[in-house]
Amino acid sequence: MAHEHMNGSSADNATPIYSRPGEILKSLIRYNTTNPPGNEAPCINYIKGLLDWAGVPNMIVASDPSRPNLVARLPGRGSSPPLLLYGHIDVVTTANQKWRLNPFIGEEMDGYIWGRGALDMKGAVAMMLAAVMRARLENMVPPGDIILAILCDEEARSTYGAEYLVKNQPQLFQGVKYAIGEFGGYTTYIARRRFYPIMVGEKQGCGLMATIHGQGGHGAWPLRGGIMARLAHFLLSLEHRLPVHITPIVKEQVRMTADALPAVFKQTFMQLLVPTLTNSVLDTLGAQVRMFDPVLHNTAAATAIQGGEVYNVVPGQVTVGLDCRLLPGFTPDDIIAELRAAAGSDIDYEISYFNPGTPEPNMGLFGTLCDIIKEFDPEGTPTPMLFPAATDARLFARLGIQTYGFTPLKLPPDIHFEQLFHAADERVPVPALEFGTSAIYELLQRSGG
Repeated sequence: MAHEHMNGSSADNATPIYSRPGEILKSLIRYNTTNPPGNEAPCINYIKGLLDWAGVPNMIVASDPSRPNLVARLPGRGSSPPLLLYGHIDVVTTANQKWRLNPFIGEEMDGYIWGRGALDMKGAVAMMLAAVMRARLENMVPPGDIILAILCDEEARSTYGAEYLVKNQPQLFQGVKYAIGEFGGYTTYIARRRFYPIMVGEKQGCGLMATIHGQGGHGAWPLRGGIMARLAHFLLSLEHRLPVHITPIVKEQVRMTADALPAVFKQTFMQLLVPTLTNSVLDTLGAQVRMFDPVLHNTAAATAIQGGEVYNVVPGQVTVGLDCRLLPGFTPDDIIAELRAAAGSDIDYEISYFNPGTPEPNMGLFGTLCDIIKEFDPEGTPTPMLFPAATDARLFARLGIQTYGFTPLKLPPDIHFEQLFHAADERVPVPALEFGTSAIYELLQRSGG
């Protein structure tokens, strides 16, 4: 596997590697860290080599040698608390996806770097690495220490990654108030205006098993209205939105977004905050407000079905696995009640897991992040954001650390960030990586709080 030389420049380019986050990303993509099994060790060793070359003190921390984490620390002046930057290098599967390019070749085409992890989240890791290496090699001393944590296993509950570190190595993060992680600071477009939502909170993860019971029998005698028909009815009920809920973060995001919209558009947009009108506004405005749909409702997606085992026997029981995402302040019992109202009361629900989300956000660093966005894109508008999925932020929150999703990417209008998550043809523009690296480097110079 060919990678950058440890002298910081490639054979055909004398520009320092920290000035080329796209090249770092290409190398990261070429390590297949699909989780499971993860196998992050070779990728972590590559990252360690870069940091060693740059002179950034770092250490490997692992409960399993094949599933390591790396923690680096860039000393600061001590006038501010340490700032944590963290990201994961494991990625989700590409199975049964049709890609235009090999997802692990790390190829550049049409100004984009293609591959699994380009967005989630090896691209962000490349930007963080480049910014920290630049700070060290240019002798920049930040106000407080900069801690860089490169994590494994985020895509599968974080058992070997953030959860292990938080439980077993909390001293590594002593004094940290604020952290930068996934996702936020990427461009979205509404009414042709650019917005940069910064994640300050996230939804809660919850797994449910919904069991449908019915009369079984011989497949030669179909049962009208039997268990499979009831299964179909249940799955169709999931196509409809659950009740609307307006939470504080989303309310503020809508308000700040509306303030930057044209007057003719603003009135309709603000109706997102009127529960009786929310869904009709989502339908009317369509793709422009797609990102608001999951943060205005609790959601349940059917992801697995277990039922009959042979062709000639109608089963008496079918179980549907549900990936549920709950808004802040809601519990599994709340979404079960909403599902029963939508699909009927004759279905049994069992809670497989529940991961409480982040607490009410501490907004102490938010103004600094907004200022940086405005300086790098004066026509852009930063806003707070509730992230519709779950990240390692919920785990670092146990140490009292507020995570901001701040991995800035200035994207063109034809790239819809959320549609490329975990999908085929994941890719990121090279200039966007350079934009984000510069913004993160600026943050390192201002870190504190």
